[in-house]
Amino acid sequence: MSENMPHTPLDSAEAISRDLRRHFEITLGRDEIGESHHYLYTALAITVRDRMIGRWRATRERYRKEKVKRVSYLSMEFLMGRTLTNALLNLHIADEVREAVKAYSCRLEQLESEEADAGLGNGGLGRLAACFLDSCATLEIPVTGYGIRYEYGMFRQTIEDGNQVEQPDPWLRYGNPWEIESPDASRRVKFFGRLEKQHDEAGELQVRWVDTLDVLAVPYDLPIPGYRNDTVNTLRLWKSEATDVFNLEEFNAGSYTDAVAAKNLAEQITMVLYPNDASEAGKELRLRQQYFLASASLQDVIWRWSRDHGADFNAFAEKCVFQLNDTHPTVAIAELMRQLMDEQGLGWNEAWEVTTNCMAYTNHTLLPEALEVWQVGLFEQLLPRLLDIVHEINARFLAEVEKRWPGDSDRRERMSIIGSGDRPVVRMAYLGIVGSFSVNGVSALHSDLLTRTLFRDFFELWPEKFNSKTNGVTPRRWLAHCNHGLSNLITESIGDGWIRELDELEGLREYAEDGEFARRFMTVRRGNKERLAELVRRECEIEFDPGWLFDVQVKRIHEYKRQLLNVLHIIHLYNRILRGDTAGLQPRCFLIGGKAAPGYVMAKRIIKLINNVAAVVNRETACEDWLRVAFLPDYRVTSMEVICPGTDLSEQISTAGNEASGTGNMKFMMNGAVTIGTLDGANIEILEAVGKENFFLFGLTASEVREARLAYSPDEIIAGDSDLAQVMNLLRSGSFDLGEPGQFQDIIAAIRSPHEPWMTAADFRGYVDAQERAGAAYADKSRWSRMSILNVASSGRFSSDRTIRDYRDGIWYADNET
Repeated sequence: MSENMPHTPLDSAEAISRDLRRHFEITLGRDEIGESHHYLYTALAITVRDRMIGRWRATRERYRKEKVKRVSYLSMEFLMGRTLTNALLNLHIADEVREAVKAYSCRLEQLESEEADAGLGNGGLGRLAACFLDSCATLEIPVTGYGIRYEYGMFRQTIEDGNQVEQPDPWLRYGNPWEIESPDASRRVKFFGRLEKQHDEAGELQVRWVDTLDVLAVPYDLPIPGYRNDTVNTLRLWKSEATDVFNLEEFNAGSYTDAVAAKNLAEQITMVLYPNDASEAGKELRLRQQYFLASASLQDVIWRWSRDHGADFNAFAEKCVFQLNDTHPTVAIAELMRQLMDEQGLGWNEAWEVTTNCMAYTNHTLLPEALEVWQVGLFEQLLPRLLDIVHEINARFLAEVEKRWPGDSDRRERMSIIGSGDRPVVRMAYLGIVGSFSVNGVSALHSDLLTRTLFRDFFELWPEKFNSKTNGVTPRRWLAHCNHGLSNLITESIGDGWIRELDELEGLREYAEDGEFARRFMTVRRGNKERLAELVRRECEIEFDPGWLFDVQVKRIHEYKRQLLNVLHIIHLYNRILRGDTAGLQPRCFLIGGKAAPGYVMAKRIIKLINNVAAVVNRETACEDWLRVAFLPDYRVTSMEVICPGTDLSEQISTAGNEASGTGNMKFMMNGAVTIGTLDGANIEILEAVGKENFFLFGLTASEVREARLAYSPDEIIAGDSDLAQVMNLLRSGSFDLGEPGQFQDIIAAIRSPHEPWMTAADFRGYVDAQERAGAAYADKSRWSRMSILNVASSGRFSSDRTIRDYRDGIWYADNET
């Protein structure tokens, strides 16, 4: 259905109003709104979901009738944000719903605010997966997302005395009206146990995995509507439950804790995203999560295949493909082998042929810590049958390596899936490469670095496996929805085709020199900055002046993302103001936000420093006309929907060679922010698209970083730069300790260490100089508006629709017709 096609009768304001009242009064049994709008929101969610159900069923039936090739997208994260706003946009019923809720003396925005952000992800990985699902439905590609239904998300971040405090995120406290539980489709997932091996009459080795501790995976389905096209795909989330929920005999005997022990153990699996793995118990729980996702999802796909094709798996790889979103789900390769051999009766060679032709692996990081390695002992205890299979995969693979490079024992050891040493490990990224037909990076630089450094040996063996697919973001949520003012202005100027074909934003280039368009453009931006200032006032109790430059860095807190470099620059500006050196300064509001992993001590210390610096700066009288600093707690999708339209300067300042791609950089650009950044990840492609005159570039390149690390001397750099020396002196003198002497000594030591890999001191001067150029550009309002307009106009290539077309044509359907 095209977006110009008339609505169905169900989509009229009258029908929506009638169903809203029915669900409010009958489904939920309410006769008045009460103190909150929760029940009215729930009734509205069910009403809107009703409009997707028929389309959802029709989509499934169409896929089945047309016998399409199906894609299963496995990801530990899906950072969906709010469902209501996205559904109203994609179903094209926002005006009708807005009219219907007037009967309750209520604005639609009030009901939208009742929905909690779904706690299904943390950062860019999960938000990318959500954007991909939106694009797949919009492009009518048969993709099912598979993830975990986390009871409490990752955590809700609060700030107490400047420190991050992790609280449970009870996003499911009132249930989720968008999901549909399907207990009849539950799958049984095995853990622990032992192996029984014997040869059958034909001499074939038969393996049975017995005495296992099983857990049920119960599916909850969420509808994913395409943009005004009648297609509704599925996100299937698994919840873990015990096979036997309650032991009545033990309960009646007084053993109340033992009676529910199995239930508690099972439910731990889907309790929280990324449990702290500092302990052995935490590591075990993470591995259980990853296998739980892989096993349940593969069982689901194989059940559907067997229903339609019986025991014949000859065409399985032609009709099924699995995209593994990062290294977490790569255990699916060994699990598919297990299911094909142990459950479906295939031999090794046949099962391996199927597996290696339907698995595709996306790598999202160059950081070794994120490549998932598991102690062999833990793997054997938890998943003995899978370790058995991994050993066999590795033995056959190393024979292939030996055949290619005879006698090269060093290479064999480097490439082995099982890492040697006192405590051997399973290298999951290597399993992902060996067992997949496609391995892709997520930006041009990232893909290049993968093949030249991290996975060089594998690239030399299988160059044809490796490819690059630059990330993207959905323009529906990240421009059409979150920036109504700019969206309307763009549509008025070039039409609304850009919502589906973002390349059409190129048509805005001709308006970059149009004074009237620039005036209206900046008026929209002013309104967006006022919205952002209100968010900061409400969440941080700090006043931002919308006339000042809004300088923003919001993302996961990690040393390589260099929030620390940002803080050093803030301290530098603070020091200049105290000295009276304000010539050429541009008044700025700095906003920083993001979560640190619970076990990441240095990242949490950086959050403390940010908050202490903010406290000192914001109470300093001399800074009143120049500087404001805020740390936004509990950064999430809904916050970003306000932040990116109101940002002037987008901080993308990671150490070159560490950021795989980034997607926040794309969202900011799409909404008119100008980037200050390094040549890292997708920054390189953003720079190519917008031109160096509309991007504030600084810092060492990836190759220069590698060279500098060979003889890095931060103390020499500090001694040779008076500005940096003064910043370090302020840190050492306790200017930001706020009554806790010495609390930032570890940060100071890290900056000064010749082994510090993030090049903080090395890039300080370039960063400060780039910031001065940004301030000067902002002072020239006509120049800044032109730069901002051109950033929007140049963002077309960063649509996730383009990315998904690349996956479709280059990986999923490379050798097939859709």
